[in-house]
Amino acid sequence: MKIGYFADGSWAHKAFEKIIKDNTIQIVFITVRYDKKDKVLLDFAHRYHIPVELSENINSQAFINIVEKYNADLFVSMSFNQIFKDEIRNLPKQKAINCHAGKLPFYRGRNILNWALINDEQEFGITVHYMDSGIDTGDIILQETYPITDLDDYGTLLERAYDGCADVLYRAIKMIQNNTVKVVKQNDIDAVGMYCGMRGEGDEIIDWKQNSREIFNFIRALCTPGPQATSWIAGKKITINKARMIEGAHRYKNIPGQVIGKTPDGLLIKTGDTMIEIIEYTYSGKVRIGDRLKDHE
Repeated sequence: MKIGYFADGSWAHKAFEKIIKDNTIQIVFITVRYDKKDKVLLDFAHRYHIPVELSENINSQAFINIVEKYNADLFVSMSFNQIFKDEIRNLPKQKAINCHAGKLPFYRGRNILNWALINDEQEFGITVHYMDSGIDTGDIILQETYPITDLDDYGTLLERAYDGCADVLYRAIKMIQNNTVKVVKQNDIDAVGMYCGMRGEGDEIIDWKQNSREIFNFIRALCTPGPQATSWIAGKKITINKARMIEGAHRYKNIPGQVIGKTPDGLLIKTGDTMIEIIEYTYSGKVRIGDRLKDHE
C-alpha cells in the first residue's frame, strides 16, 4: 500500500515510526508544513530515501500534478495545516484520511485537549476519519477514548495523545489496507456535533469570578508546554502553572482573586465560590496576603 504522508509534530513522528516498520506499507512522499518544515520528518525522509514535496498550496494544480505521479493509494494527514479540497482529496484510490485528537463529532476544530480540560471532560478521544468538504466532519473509520483524571493536565494528555494518535492512525491504515473498514457517519452519533475555535493571545487570562473547579481546569489546561494561565498583581504579570483543589473548602462571598493565605506549597486565592491553592507560579516580586490578582495590568 502506497501512502502520501502530510504531517507535522510529535504525533506525526511517532506514527511515522510505526508505519515505516511495516513492509507492506510504503510512504512514497512526505509533505511537511510549508511555514514550519518539521526537521525530524525531513531527517526521516532523508534517512529512508523518501521524497519530500512542499507547497504553500497543496490544492494548486502544480502540486497535484507532482503528487499524482506517485500513484499513491491513500493520503494521510497527521497534524497538517492545510485544507484538502475535492481534487486532491479524491486523487488516491482510497481517498484521504485525517487523524484528529478529539472525540468526533464532538470537539471538532482546534486546541482540543485544552478545551476538553476546560470543559471538565472525563475522557478525550482520538478519531481517524475520511476527509470530506467540511472540517473534521467525514465518516469515522476508527475512534478510541482515553480517561481524564484530576491528576491530568495539558502535558499528560499531550503525551498520551502522541502515542494514541500513532496507534489509532496505524490501525486505521491497516483496516483500509485489509478492506475491513465499517464507517460510522458522524450524524448517526449526533446531528449537531461541536466545534472548537483556536485559542489565541489573551485567552490565557484567568477570570477569578469563576468557581474553583473552573479555575482549576483552566490552569491545568494551559500549563506547560502551553502558555500558562496568567493574571496580574499591581500591574506585574504572574503566570500560574499548577493549582490544587482544596477538599472541604466552603462557599462564601468575598473578593475573587484576593490572596487570602499562604501554605507550605504556595498561595490560597479566593475564587467566585470557595478558594484554590496555587502551587506553581512565576512572579518577579513578593506576593503578600491581601494582594489582588486581576485580569488586567
